[in-house]
Amino acid sequence: MVATTAVLVAVFTPIVFLADNMGVIFSELAVTICAAVIFSSVLALSLTPVMCSKILSRKERKNPLTRLVERAFARLESGYRTVLTAFVRRSWLAIPLTLAVFGALAWLFDHLPDEYAPAEDQGIFMARIQAPEGTGIERMRQAMNRIEQPLIDMQAEGLIARTLVRIPGWGSSAPNSGVAVVTMVPWQERDVTTAEAAARATAAWQSIPFVQAFAFSRSGLSRGGGNMPVQFVLGGPNYDELARWRDLVEARAMEWPGIERIDSDLKETQPQVVVRIDKNRAAALGVSVQNVGRTLSAMMSEQRVTTFVQDGEEYDVLLQAREDQRATARDLSNIYVRSESSGELIPLANLIYLEETAGAGVLNRYNRLRAVTLSASLAPGYSLGEALEFLEGVVRDELPEVAQVDYKGESLEFKEAAGSLLFTFGIALLIVFLVLAAQFESFVHPLVIILTVPLAMAGAMLGLYLTGNSINIYSQIGLVMLIGIAAKNGVLIVEFINQLRDAGRDFEAAIIEAAGIRLRPVIMTTLSTAIGALPLLFALGAGAESRNVLGVVIFSGVTVASLLTLFVVPAFYHLLARRSGSPEAVAREIERLSTHRAESR
Repeated sequence: MVATTAVLVAVFTPIVFLADNMGVIFSELAVTICAAVIFSSVLALSLTPVMCSKILSRKERKNPLTRLVERAFARLESGYRTVLTAFVRRSWLAIPLTLAVFGALAWLFDHLPDEYAPAEDQGIFMARIQAPEGTGIERMRQAMNRIEQPLIDMQAEGLIARTLVRIPGWGSSAPNSGVAVVTMVPWQERDVTTAEAAARATAAWQSIPFVQAFAFSRSGLSRGGGNMPVQFVLGGPNYDELARWRDLVEARAMEWPGIERIDSDLKETQPQVVVRIDKNRAAALGVSVQNVGRTLSAMMSEQRVTTFVQDGEEYDVLLQAREDQRATARDLSNIYVRSESSGELIPLANLIYLEETAGAGVLNRYNRLRAVTLSASLAPGYSLGEALEFLEGVVRDELPEVAQVDYKGESLEFKEAAGSLLFTFGIALLIVFLVLAAQFESFVHPLVIILTVPLAMAGAMLGLYLTGNSINIYSQIGLVMLIGIAAKNGVLIVEFINQLRDAGRDFEAAIIEAAGIRLRPVIMTTLSTAIGALPLLFALGAGAESRNVLGVVIFSGVTVASLLTLFVVPAFYHLLARRSGSPEAVAREIERLSTHRAESR
């Protein structure tokens, strides 16, 4: 009891110290489980024996159900002892079996999709609407009326409860952007998911000209980015080079089927007019370049030239051409500059050439580097990990070494979560091993017990694969939990083997008898854990997708691990622990082996 309690508490302790979103989500879970395990152990060692002495009574006659269960367990234990005896005498078979499990684990880990968190039906979806640069508010309002019409139709069908449509979009002041927030009716009142409703709305909006609109539903943990979990940052020496890199990566991404609606924050859509001065003609007419620049600055932008005082108040005098005199590039031909040599007014159109271009409205930086962020959605059937791996491969293979890669939003959280959970998993495994080593006063017995962990992980991965789930933060936390749950059965068997050996039983006989006696506790603890995971496995409603993943990991991991533990732990104990244990047990085993060798000679 003390050993299993220490193992479970040791597993969950590192989770308390996780940072960022991981700590916020799972630290309370870890503290709750640790407290529950400690209190339940105290009660099991104190209150439970007292209650058994007062409530339970020995009855000579047993009811039919009890006799049926007893016979079933007796037959199961007898068959298990027979199979285990043959397996232990060929204990080397545990080595290829374990290697096969490791191989299956590696294959499943490589073929399971990676993502930050599973998509959840939260009963709400949003839409982003974007029109070309320069679109006026009136034309945008007409487009938004057409955007709203499919939502009104779904509301009439009883699928949508409320709709909010807004110009401009969140975080923007440009009239060419919009946003829609749609609240679905409760789950029990509709027969379609939020994702299906969002897909239907997006399909209806494709016929609307000159605007791009798509709907998306967010996971409970995503922060920003909308339905664009791919937030891939390219850093480089200058923006011209970044634009070329962006075009190359976007072209490769559009050829790959896993990425949809790729976009970037470096857009050359801002209309610009480049004024080029004919310096030879300006010099011949006595007009300096500085004079042309000052004239353009005074006419096209606000210049504070002086102040005046009226009624005790001081006012600025701003110099600027009227709006109708600077609305287009042609208006520059109506501007005159004075010749410094003759004093005559020279039309500016005789001195300049105009070139209309499009440039970036915003030049961004990230981590003090000139950067461009590529944002994209995922196609059905593809994961965030696969998309990021593809983009990293494009940068590695086709861009120069000076190209820097970073991440934002959900992509950044995905990368950080993977690293922190891997570290947490390693620390939890190490702590469990050290706690077991202190309890058994041996490094061999904890090693035998820790071998149950990959068995549980393989079972969990198999469950995720069969149910079509992914590796995400919920499944990874479930894998950390499996360290303690799977090791518990190993502790039950190894501890009892040591007790029988200390009592004078033969090494091999102690293994078989201890495993047979512990069969029922292992089955009961496995059933209780697996049945306890069923509410998570079959959960419905808000956030059910996240609970389903955790339930699959615990149910399949515990079931497979317990089945294999009943054979692998005794076999590896037979292979590795012959010269471990108490001094008396080791001495008896050495004496028995010496006698056996002498008799064989």
